[in-house]
Formats: sequence, C-alpha cells, structure tokens
Amino acid sequence: MASFTFFGGKGGVGKTTVSAAFGLRCADAGQETLLVSTDPAHSTSDLFEQAFDDEPRPVEGYENLDAMEIDPEAEVEEHLSSIRREMAEQVSQVVVNEIDAQIEMAHNTPGAHEAALFDRLIRVMREEAEAYDRVVVDTAPTGNTLRLLSLPTFLGDWIDRLIEKREKSLDLYEMAALGGEEPHKSAADDPIVKRLRERKEKFEFAGKTLREDAEFYLVLNPDDLSVAETRRALERLGGHDLDVRGVVVNKVTPEPDPGEDGRGARYLRERCARERERIAEIEGSFPVPVVARIESRTGEVKGDVLRDVAAELAIDVGASASRAR
Repeated sequence: MASFTFFGGKGGVGKTTVSAAFGLRCADAGQETLLVSTDPAHSTSDLFEQAFDDEPRPVEGYENLDAMEIDPEAEVEEHLSSIRREMAEQVSQVVVNEIDAQIEMAHNTPGAHEAALFDRLIRVMREEAEAYDRVVVDTAPTGNTLRLLSLPTFLGDWIDRLIEKREKSLDLYEMAALGGEEPHKSAADDPIVKRLRERKEKFEFAGKTLREDAEFYLVLNPDDLSVAETRRALERLGGHDLDVRGVVVNKVTPEPDPGEDGRGARYLRERCARERERIAEIEGSFPVPVVARIESRTGEVKGDVLRDVAAELAIDVGASASRAR
C-alpha cells in the first residue's frame, strides 16, 4: 500500500507549490507518485498548465507522476445522489419525497463538502493508491483540513449512536406487532443497519490509515497570523494522534546584497529582520522541526524552478510514512 504525505496550512501560504514540489521529488526518486488536490482553489492545473479532474492522469513532461483534483461540489452532488438511490430502495415513495426535500436542504449545510470529500479520499486510499508508492495530498485551508481529518472519530461515534437507535426502533416495532401479522425484523438483516455498519468500517479504515500510514507537514509564511494559526493547527492535529513531522516556512524574503543601501534595500532588510524573528520563534517553540525555508521567487514556480523548491525540502522521500509498529 502507498504511503501518504499531507501538506496543509492556511490559505495562500503556498501548499500547492510545496506539495507539487515534493510529489515531483518523489517521482524523480523513482516512486510512482499520485498528487491529489482537495483544495477547492485547485491550483495544481495552473501549476502544471494542464487540466486535471476526479480521475488520476499522467502529468505531461514528468515521469512517474500522476495528478487528480477532487471537486467538492461534484462530490457533494454524487454523495447526495447515492443517498437518494439507496433510500429509494428501502422506504416508501412518500418517505422518498420527504428525503428529497431534506437532501436539498442538506446540500449547503456545514460539513457537507468535508463529508463528501472524505468519502472520495477514502476511495483514493482504497482504490487508486494501490497503483502507487506515494500519494501526496494538497489539502484545503487549515480549518477545512482539520474538520476533514476529524471525521473518522466524529462520524464513527455518530454512527454508533444511529445504530443503537435503529436497533431500539426495530425492537419496539416487533413489540408493537400483534399476532405475528407483521414480518419479523431484526438488526442482523436490516438494510439501514447494514449500511451504517459499512460506513463505520470505512471510517475506521480511514482513521487507521491516517494514523499509521500517513505523515503530515504544515506550510506557513513567516508572519504573525500564519505562525499563530499553524501553532493552533499543530495542537489540534496532535490531539488526533496524527504523525506531524515538520513545518515548511515558505515565501521567505531574500536578503539584499550587502552593498545595497537604497530605499528598497532598507525595506527588505527590515522585512527580513522581522521574518528572522518569526522563524526563530517557530524553531524555538514549535513541537516539530522546520524542514525547509523556501525563498520567494520573482517568477512562476514551474519546471526547473519547481525542482529547485523540491531540493530545499529536507524530507526523506525514501522513508516510508508508516509509523514503527
């Protein structure tokens, strides 16, 4: 099974660039690599100047590298459509009409995108990942990612409660049946309980994979807001028993040459001094190491420049993401 490497962080810090650079580095090392974007912004297509969709396809001009972009809106539609189909097979038409109304309301409810994305990510883990040595995931901004990664625990507990309520309702149904006129029902052959247990098994598989076969890195910029958000994210990720191995400090301002003393040079020196303070704070107080300091580039990060970024990442591509058992 493939090893999984996740890159997260607040919006705009450069997660796509860093995850693509690491994916390219893995591919250059001979690993069959899949780059997966769960970020609704989907900059991966822009980065490689090639359109990607929900299915893996080769990245043109690069060996051993495939990419895919998961569309949250499309996944929500497919997710809700599958619920409609399943419910239509199990309940009356009157109930189906009510379910349709509830599903329409659920489309834009908080968590709908995360749940649909997570279903697709589980399919990647179970199906697409079989063909690869490494799967690199460019995640959505921090808040979305944390909600996404907390789903196995949250939904597993929620499904347990649903199963318990469903089993109680079946018991009450049997108790209310008179003279054996109603068919005898039990949780063992109830299609709804079966579906809930299948869902729970999927989430347990995902949780185990994330804990045992995945490594996590956070990308940040050397500014106060980014540092504060990353600190909070590290605390929350640690609470989920996930293997957070380091942070990448991206968009570091290059130092001006020593002989420069114009207005622009003075501005850059002041900016660099503040950034060095933030980086020192990160190195001194974060519970994980800084695995790269990547300077800002004036041009687009593509082609050979992307390989330059990859070379700056102090991440061992040869090591498996699996934790020691």
